[in-house]
Amino acid sequence: MNSSPISSAQSGVHEQLAELVARHAAHPFRKPVTDYNRRAFEHSIAAWRAAGEAPLILDTGCGVGLSTLNLAAQYPDHFVIGIDQSADRLARNTLWDGPQPGNLCFVRADLVDYWRLALDAGLRPARHYLLYPNPWPKIGHLARRWQGHAVFPAIVALGGHIECRSNWRIYVEEFAAALHQLSGREVAAERYLTDAPITPFERKYLASGHELWRCAADLGQGGPAPR
Repeated sequence: MNSSPISSAQSGVHEQLAELVARHAAHPFRKPVTDYNRRAFEHSIAAWRAAGEAPLILDTGCGVGLSTLNLAAQYPDHFVIGIDQSADRLARNTLWDGPQPGNLCFVRADLVDYWRLALDAGLRPARHYLLYPNPWPKIGHLARRWQGHAVFPAIVALGGHIECRSNWRIYVEEFAAALHQLSGREVAAERYLTDAPITPFERKYLASGHELWRCAADLGQGGPAPR
């Protein structure tokens, strides 16, 4: 359980973040949605509807799905969709103890397409988690981080209670700054302390002595789809 701390030449919020977020908000994201991702999205929504359309939780980038299982257990009156692009990760042993909750489903899909399909379908998740995404710590990697990606305005427009966690403080500070820029809500990065980690990464980072960081915001019912 020994994980190296994130190393980066970047010492604070990227100086180009605000400009990049504004550019993405002002210009439509035209990347075509693949048929595979459309089918995966429709499959997951069918599972949600078959379960009674309870308030929806999106666990985006769920990896092996342990966080999805934990969220389903924590919110038994919700339905949790765990989304990851890797079939290998979704098929791994999650080390879940006991029977799995029934108020969830897993789907293999690319998040860039899934978020846009959810927005186009008018979904408004009650809760939305981005737990320990790839930090892309090199200075030149800003556009690969979710807050610097062209899909970020769609993430914000989905609304709901959104929470991002990372073991890299700068990532969470950037995410909070981008959320504030697009939503106008006050959002701050804060230390996150827990003795009950819900993802393998969270468990590993805690065991390695890393500081954990998170930002959370209530975005309400969301906003209009990006132009």
